[in-house]
Order: sequence, then structure tokens, then C-alpha cells
Amino acid sequence: MTEAGNDGPTESLVETAHGPARVYLTAPATGSGLLVLGHGAGGGVTAKDLQATAQVATGLDLAVALVEQPYRVAGRRSPAPAKQLDAAWTAVLTHLRSGRPDGPLIAGGRSSGARVACRTATDVDAAAVLCLAFPLRPPGRTKAGEPKPSRIGELDGAGVPTLVVQGESDPFGMPPHAPGRHVVRLRGNHSLSSDMPGLRAAVEEWLRGVVAG
Repeated sequence: MTEAGNDGPTESLVETAHGPARVYLTAPATGSGLLVLGHGAGGGVTAKDLQATAQVATGLDLAVALVEQPYRVAGRRSPAPAKQLDAAWTAVLTHLRSGRPDGPLIAGGRSSGARVACRTATDVDAAAVLCLAFPLRPPGRTKAGEPKPSRIGELDGAGVPTLVVQGESDPFGMPPHAPGRHVVRLRGNHSLSSDMPGLRAAVEEWLRGVVAG
């Protein structure tokens, strides 16, 4: 494990069945839980919404881990199949949780990372899931008259309290509210970069409730 800076996160590689994943962990001496965030399909952990969410969480005394999937560590931009993403993510969270047993485990991420967090929430025993820019509908066109398929089943399947922060003009759609799921609509699109104060406020309020609960 190597230090990324005097006050920055520690950087380490965690072995998975599909290659090493890279983890950037910021861990306070006495934390109130652990938030683990995954990146989008074509991006990395430096995305503005992920960084802002991490800053809010550390300000609430949560440990925060930003996870790069093995395909990104290997230098590939095209994402791995869903089963590989889920397996690698589960291995990383199992590793992280073994070293930090106290407090709730909150899984999350942006876009593809949010989908992974929802699909694996039960397997990793997450207390809650945080979704940034959940891609409700896949990209591309469908045949005339055919509706686009929906990924609402992944959101519904999380099975734990869920926050979705979504841009009002996100081309991937707007997830609906549901029991146990709160959806915050912000100005902007899939990048969530148009209203960072709104994003920070929504994430902070929700995280406070999860930790208190």
C-alpha cells in the first residue's frame, strides 16, 4: 500500500478473479462507516460527482474507498461483462469490509458503477446504496414503435435504502421514486456537473440519515 499524499488516500491493489482492482482509501482514525464508490463504464474515479461525494462522506467521518475495476487497471476502456464487474466488485468489498467491520457499509457509484452496486448489494451485505446518474435505459435506438428496455429491475433489486441523484436532462432516463428509494432531480445531464452544490447537499442529507439509522 502506498500513500497518495500527506493527507490523501492510500492506494493499493486488491486481487480479484479477473485481475487486480485499484483502491483509493481515505480512512479516518475513528470512522462511522464505509462508503465504497465505483466509476462509470468509460470513466474513472476522478469524475467530479464521485470526488464531490467522497469529500462529503469524509466530512461526515466516513471511510471512503474509490474503486477502479480491473479492466481500467489493465488499461482497457471498454468495460468488462457484467458478471466480471460484479465478481471483482464483490471481492474488493469483501476485502475492505474485513478490515473495517464497524459501522454501515454503503455501496455506490456513478452510472455503470451504480448498476454494479445495486446488483451486488445483497451479496456484500450493504446497508444502503448510493446511485449517481443511474442509466435507466441503455443507449442506442430501438426499432420504430418499440420501447427501450428498462433497467428498473436492477434498482428495485437492491433491496436496501437507495438514493438516486439524477440530472433532469439525462438521456438515459429518470428513475421513479419507490418505497425505500429517494430520487433527487438536479439541473443538468448524465455528468451531474451542472449543480455540484445540489449534489453535495443531497448526498450529505441522505448519508447523515443512513449513518444515524
